[in-house]
Parts: sequence; C-alpha cells; structure tokens
Amino acid sequence: MKKICAITGSNGYVGAAVKSYFAALGWEIRELTRHPKPGSNAVEFQLGANVAPEALAGVTALVHCAYDFRPLTKKEIHAVNVAGTEKLFQAARAADVEKIIFISTISAFDGCRSLYGHAKLAIEKIALAHGAQIIRLGLVYGNGPGGMFGKLAAQVRKSSRIPLIGDGTQIQFLVHQDDLCAFVERCAHGGVKFSGKILTAANAQPWPFRELLREIARGQHKEIKFIPLPWRFVWAGLKTAELCGLRLNFRSDSLVSLMHQNPAPDFSANAGVGLVCRPLEISKLTI
Repeated sequence: MKKICAITGSNGYVGAAVKSYFAALGWEIRELTRHPKPGSNAVEFQLGANVAPEALAGVTALVHCAYDFRPLTKKEIHAVNVAGTEKLFQAARAADVEKIIFISTISAFDGCRSLYGHAKLAIEKIALAHGAQIIRLGLVYGNGPGGMFGKLAAQVRKSSRIPLIGDGTQIQFLVHQDDLCAFVERCAHGGVKFSGKILTAANAQPWPFRELLREIARGQHKEIKFIPLPWRFVWAGLKTAELCGLRLNFRSDSLVSLMHQNPAPDFSANAGVGLVCRPLEISKLTI
C-alpha cells in the first residue's frame, strides 16, 4: 500500500527534516502549507482556519510540526495554534488517518512560564484526546545551519565576543535531527505502540547554555569571550519592540522559555519505545 504522510510546518527546520527523511524512505509527502507550490500535491493550510477532511483523504500518518509565532497575546495564540490544531486533528480523525504525531516542546511542562509552553500544553491535551503520539523536543541539531542551534553556531562563527543573556546556567537538552526523524517515522508506520505517554526526544545529558556555546566554539576551533547581559533588560527591550509593532527573529516570550526551562524532563518512557538520542559529539558535526 502507498504510504502517505501529511506534514504541517514543512518549511521550518524540524518539518523540513522530517519531510526529507520520510521521502528518502519512499513515503509520499502531502505538505499542508500556507503557500502550496503550483503543480505539487501540497494542500493549502492555515493554522486557525477550518480544515476539510478531504484535504487528508488517503493519508496514512499526520505529523504536526507547525506553530504560528505571529500572534503575541494569549487569546490570539489560543485561537490560532490551540483551536487551529483541534480543527486539524478533528479533520484527521474524520479522514481516518491512522497515526497522528504531534511535535511538542520541552518548554511545555507543569509550571512553565512562557505563553508558548502553555499553548503547547493545551495542544497536548487535545492531542491525547485524539489518540496522538506526543513528542516533546529538546534543542534540535544536525549538520549545517538550521533552527536555534544553527543560529548559535552562526553567531559563534561570526564573532569571538558572544552576548550571554543571564549567567549562562540555563539548561539545554539536545536531540540530533536524524534520531528524531527516525523515531517519528517509526511512529508513523506503526513501529511504536501509542500508549498515551508523552515522550521527551532528547539526550539526558544537561548542557548549561554557556558550556554549549563553548562546545560549539570548540567545534569551530575558536575561543570565545562572553558579554553578560541582564535577561530582564533584554526582555524589556524585546517586549517594547513588539508593542511597537516590530517583528523580531527572537521574541520576548522565547526568552522567557530560555530562562525558565524544565529543570527535570521525564525520559523514563523512552527506553520502552526505543527512543534513543545520541549525546552531542561536536567533532562529528559540520558547523
């Protein structure tokens, strides 16, 4: 039987990696995107808008990676991302999609402070109600540029003097994109039994942010010096810019997520489903 995977957020770092991985294994890809390319089998999709079940007809698995960062208020975020995801999952079930995989974040946990984390928590409840597998991602990395790790690598490459927000003790947990994609594909083709447990896709080694930057610099054969910046001062500047209508690459709410990460992610269910995430080996990366 033909395997068809519908992917949201395929223009983002994680979604694009999932798309390439699945395609290499013979899956037919149906991108759900705001701007379908002419002549492709992509389907127009906008988070928050109604989704017709016909858009997912014949789909074997749905991987939901998309998140719209443009809304800034709690009400707008809920209407677009939370309610929008519920519409998507309802359409998937109406279309008899066998497997739904929701890509969440390690920033979603009881006690999280960011609007992003709270939105993902709300979506997780919806995902569980629809029988989806939830995967909370750590900081995703791989060869070449991409995502936040790629931005950090580019920043280190550009300069030896690196702004450091806060004291640099914020903990990061990392996952290689190949390990993530391999597990998502196993979920999609039925190699993982969905148990209702939320999984954390990351290696359990904690990386303080300062030490992660030093490790990236080591991979580039550089020495770096840090320029400390009070995080609340930076947050105030970002928030002021947002209130003035400026669209920034790094948002005030993202800073809240960075400063208040989950201090103790749950990795206990990983071994039982074969979710293995390699430790960071900077010498094996092209950064």
